[in-house]
Amino acid sequence: MTIFSKIIAGEIPSYKCAEDDRFYAFLDINPITKGHTLVVPKHEVDYFFDLSDEEMAAMMAFTKRVAAAIREAFPCRKVGMTVLGLEVNHAHIHLAPLQNEGDMDFWKEKKHFTPEEMADTAARILKAFR
Repeated sequence: MTIFSKIIAGEIPSYKCAEDDRFYAFLDINPITKGHTLVVPKHEVDYFFDLSDEEMAAMMAFTKRVAAAIREAFPCRKVGMTVLGLEVNHAHIHLAPLQNEGDMDFWKEKKHFTPEEMADTAARILKAFR
C-alpha cells in the first residue's frame, strides 16, 4: 500500500482539496507554490500511463475541475500540470498556480507553510471546488 493509498484511506492525515468516488486531491506537503495540489486515483496504479483510457479521461476531467478551483482560490496566470511519479509509486498529477514558468521548477527550494496556512489553503480550494 502506497503512502497515497494510506492518505486516501485516512490512515495518514492530509489537507483535502477535492474528492469524488474515484479521485482524491490534497495539498503537497513539499509545495513548490502555495496551492500546490496532488490529484490521485483512489485505485492504486503505479504508472500514470498504465491507467485505462477511461480512467485517465475521468482523471483529467476531475483534474480540470480541481485546477479551476485552484485558479479561483489563488488568482494566477495559469495552473500548471505535471506528471512525474518517480518518488511515489502511485499515479498522480501535480497542479500548481503559476505567475511564471519558474513557479513549476521542482528543483528549487520547497515552500514552507504553517499547518494553519495549509488548512486555510486546502479549505479555499475545497470551497471553490464545490
